[in-house]
Amino acid sequence: MTEFATDIGYGKPNEKLKDALLQHAPLSKAGLSERLFGLLFSGLVYPQIWEDPIVDMEAMQLASGGHRIVTIGSGGCNMLTYLSARPDRIDVVDLNPHHIALNRLKLAAMRHLPSHADAVRFLSRAGLKSNVQAFDLFLAPKLDQATRDYWTGRRLNGKRRIATFAGNIYRTGLLGRFIWVSHLIARLHGVNPADFVEARSLREQRQFFDRQLAPLFDTRSIRWLTARKSSLFGLGIPPQQYDALAGSGENLAEVLRQRLEKLTCHFPLRDNYFAWQAFARRYPQPHEGNLPAYLMPENYEAVRNGADRVRVHHASFTELLAGKSAETVDRFVLLDAQDWMNDRQLNDLWAEMTRTATPGAIAIFRTAAEDSIIEGRLSPAIAEQWTYDREHSLELGARDRSAIYGGFHIYRRKG
Repeated sequence: MTEFATDIGYGKPNEKLKDALLQHAPLSKAGLSERLFGLLFSGLVYPQIWEDPIVDMEAMQLASGGHRIVTIGSGGCNMLTYLSARPDRIDVVDLNPHHIALNRLKLAAMRHLPSHADAVRFLSRAGLKSNVQAFDLFLAPKLDQATRDYWTGRRLNGKRRIATFAGNIYRTGLLGRFIWVSHLIARLHGVNPADFVEARSLREQRQFFDRQLAPLFDTRSIRWLTARKSSLFGLGIPPQQYDALAGSGENLAEVLRQRLEKLTCHFPLRDNYFAWQAFARRYPQPHEGNLPAYLMPENYEAVRNGADRVRVHHASFTELLAGKSAETVDRFVLLDAQDWMNDRQLNDLWAEMTRTATPGAIAIFRTAAEDSIIEGRLSPAIAEQWTYDREHSLELGARDRSAIYGGFHIYRRKG
């Protein structure tokens, strides 16, 4: 792991991320909302990624292997799952230094912990003080200096950051706190969301949604709360994405009801670890359900052996591509980052993607609303180089178990 760059500055103010978030935020009501989001987003946001990597892999046709991938990091679960397909190289980018540190730690855990069982305990089980001992013994000596300093650094309570793994890392971060607050609000209305994991069939899942969850979105308090842009900051949804959702003309409570219905009713609970995180705030035990694919025993060797083919960069997507030679990237994974971009940023990004893409390269991304964010916004010279697979995008979007996003989109480089 020591080949990674060490000029991250985990202990310094995250100026690169803040600049990216705040450079277009005027001192108006909307601008203040953007600045508040930027402040919240500068800490750890996603301990787990909320895009379904199985859908990603089918869209990118990774089963054949041998690809060079550039992806946004977020919680890191996607790139670890991609390793099961044995790509040639994965470049991970993120502007959030907390995500950089988390991605590098997860890679180290898969690469250097003694066994599959040790990796599962470290990355999916809560309440194990032995995880801190495992870090000190097996991981800390293998990390680059900046990442080691980050995890051994002290919080305000005097505890080292790595102590989070002795508790439950997935209850931390902006998203973890948002889920906790959501549970609290539901319980104030007489509903305990954690009871959902007692469902034993899709029929029981549907009954719980119809009887317990759906009525919450008709309450005056919930509808008032979801009318505030700041109410969705905890989901990592900035004001721009909120406006895209609201552009449908629906009350946001209705949009959230539809997304929650998909999460609870469209997939068996046993096979949907996203639902376990949302309702139990943890991963399932072996007798309860399946873990993310990168933690499954059948993928362990491929992920472990492929970890040294990953490079994690504290940079923007466009910035990383600008340093690459032409036709050297086969797959691009943009998550939902384009929802935040203006037209100039979109065109700068896709100009670099077009230059670095190999013939037939595939780009995938998600959007808060249903429609593709780039249609009609790219210059004709760039847009004509790509083909939108609308039908396959709709098919795979319907199978995304995380259920957060309105649209999933697949573009292929011509030639």
